[in-house]
Amino acid sequence: MAEIVFGFGTAHGPLLSTPPDKWDLRGEADRRNPAHPFRGKYYTYDELYELRKEEGLDAQNVIEVRTERHERCQAQVRTLGKKLSEVDPDVLLIVGDDQHEWFQENVQPAFAVYHGEDIKNAALDEEKAAKAPPGIGYVMRANSPPEDIHYPCEPALADKIIASAIENEFDITASKSPPVGDKGQLGMGHAFGYIYEKIVDEAKPPALVPILINTFFPPNQASSKRCFDFGRMIGRAVNEWDSDKTIAIAASGGLSHFVIDEDFDHRIIEAFKSGDIAALTGEPENLMQSGTSETKNWIVVAGILTETNLNFNLLDYVPCYRTGAGTGNAMAFATWT
Repeated sequence: MAEIVFGFGTAHGPLLSTPPDKWDLRGEADRRNPAHPFRGKYYTYDELYELRKEEGLDAQNVIEVRTERHERCQAQVRTLGKKLSEVDPDVLLIVGDDQHEWFQENVQPAFAVYHGEDIKNAALDEEKAAKAPPGIGYVMRANSPPEDIHYPCEPALADKIIASAIENEFDITASKSPPVGDKGQLGMGHAFGYIYEKIVDEAKPPALVPILINTFFPPNQASSKRCFDFGRMIGRAVNEWDSDKTIAIAASGGLSHFVIDEDFDHRIIEAFKSGDIAALTGEPENLMQSGTSETKNWIVVAGILTETNLNFNLLDYVPCYRTGAGTGNAMAFATWT
């Protein structure tokens, strides 16, 4: 039977691919944002700054601190790449969120599995990058391959997961071919592309099974408990798959952003460490909004691995602040071994 041999989680936030002296490109956008979600409420930038001024976050937004934290993040991205290469799995199952990259407002599934034969990581669309919000075009250029790359997938395992989902009363969406846009077939979304660009060894890419979660967009965001249960179902399906292939599991995204909440992050990390499912799935849903909602990708992976002998190991937790109001991205990097 198939065997899950490794798991990892990685942030994929824009600041990872942006030099520290350019973080203000997004900071300016933060100052114009009229509704920053933080601990269940929404704030203007000025309101958020006033609320958090006693935390002294301006001191964490200087170039020296930015640079040190950016370097720590890059070190852990390299570490994950090295570890994945050493494990050399046959299949990589990635749990990531779709942010209107494949699915739009006309159809936005809560859970989807891609079961096609291959998938494209699309080269940079210069026209799209030029029209992107401040700072985002920079990230698109950093994270896109120089030309289209097609990666093999593992449809047999994807089909097994889809069948298991239906059997276990998850109304799953199955996608066998990527959507088509104005310029042809769309490439994989950022949650998947980041890992293939920055962590996967291009010389020996494993076959991919993409699991797409709607964490961002109301009204059909799955609860944390539902995400954990969905993951446990996937884990059982993988372990029942009649194959001798080895599987690695990855969570892409998180933790708190685009307003950093270190207290939230530390509660979540402690729940991963201790295997406290109630704590992991018990955070109020109004905290799981915006980029912080990507924490649910990690919760799905925790569910996948809950019945294995793999244990959570935190490599580093790096809060990367880009303004004194606490906006930015808390980056986490971890393995399950």
